[in-house]
Amino acid sequence: MAGLDELLNQIPTQEIAAKLGADEGEVNSAVQQLVPLLVGGLQHNAEDPDTAAGIENDAADHAASGLLDGGVTVDQVNQDQGADAIAKIFGGNDSGQVASALAGGGAGNSELIQKLLPILAPIVLAYIGKQLTGGGGAASTPAASGGGLGDVLGNILGGALSNSGGSGNAGNSGDNPLGSILGSVLGGGGNQGAGGVLGSVLGGLFGNKK
Repeated sequence: MAGLDELLNQIPTQEIAAKLGADEGEVNSAVQQLVPLLVGGLQHNAEDPDTAAGIENDAADHAASGLLDGGVTVDQVNQDQGADAIAKIFGGNDSGQVASALAGGGAGNSELIQKLLPILAPIVLAYIGKQLTGGGGAASTPAASGGGLGDVLGNILGGALSNSGGSGNAGNSGDNPLGSILGSVLGGGGNQGAGGVLGSVLGGLFGNKK
């Protein structure tokens, strides 16, 4: 089954840290936050059927590139495509704008986030594409079980919430699912406020300001 842990295992955190000249612990922490964020953004966009079809096509293309075959290396990642993906996910905002907004909401180092987003987006999309096309494993893939994009994204986000022990928090924020995801990823109840702030920030990026 598609899951957050399996997706995170595809990401060469140590190599990314070395390439960026950043602390590995800081990179790992940022990756743990940004990957569920990217999946949550895709899920938000997938609520529109036409956009969902576009996500499926992009994911299939990234999967077909062979990015996940034999383990990901940073040099394999097309960061230009990653930057394009970030703009699609976040309402036309580029990596710098998204990073600034997230850092302003308490998500961490803006410069590091800006560098990580175009690296992570192709890996996330390739993983989703593998799940959709039946390349992610055995009979648990959506192609075999009759699932689709919504199921794949839901399974990954379910892992994000359960891994943080935040299922109780998530259930109380149906009007702001991204806030729930972020509240859990940022540490459950203790940082629920931060999750709510970041959820509002993301709502602004998506053009859904309240």
